[in-house]
Amino acid sequence: MKILMVLTSHDRLANTGDKTGFWLEEFAAPYYTFKDAGIDITLASPAGGQPPLDPKSDQPQAQSEFTERFKADSAAQEQLANTKPLTEVDATDFDAVFYPGGHGPLWDLSVSLNSIALIENFVTQDKPVAFVCHSPAALKNVKVNGEYLVKGKKVTGFSNTEEVAVGLADVVPFMLEDALKENGGQYEKGADWQSYVVEDGLLITGQNPASSEDTAKTLLNKLGVKAK
Repeated sequence: MKILMVLTSHDRLANTGDKTGFWLEEFAAPYYTFKDAGIDITLASPAGGQPPLDPKSDQPQAQSEFTERFKADSAAQEQLANTKPLTEVDATDFDAVFYPGGHGPLWDLSVSLNSIALIENFVTQDKPVAFVCHSPAALKNVKVNGEYLVKGKKVTGFSNTEEVAVGLADVVPFMLEDALKENGGQYEKGADWQSYVVEDGLLITGQNPASSEDTAKTLLNKLGVKAK
């Protein structure tokens, strides 16, 4: 069983001078959830190579057993440093795709034509697609048969109230919750900062960093693979 993980290549938090990128927990928790279940994992990003890490996700309060495991895993670090460019991956070669979050995807994966086509290809091949926290931004411009993929589907992602709480509502290019609703998604949310995962057909979405492991487990379940 093979899962593709797609990370952001975007490292600038608008014009604030601050850095952004992918969120460590949202990569590490799914990565090891898949690995421990015997999944063959391929990592990719729009630019290829080392994706940028959001420095806030490397702070002590954002750590977990998964992030600590990653920091001690030189093989995983080497794999992350050498992500494949999106132009070199094909949905045909994988059973599913998982997008970790972080604020970066709001800028690049939301408009990446390679990412948009990749998601469309997974869905048209009847393969599940999973996203957590800000990575549902990658769905913003995805259409299948002329309709937005999220239209009429239950979906979640980083909520407006969570964006306000982290002080970035005026910095992000768009509010993810609003964008999902505007494209016809039936947006749902749980309590802020608590795990909340929604599954609707091939589409699996998690609300926030706390949802990363559960989103990965939901994807494994969809594939008929038992999580360890």
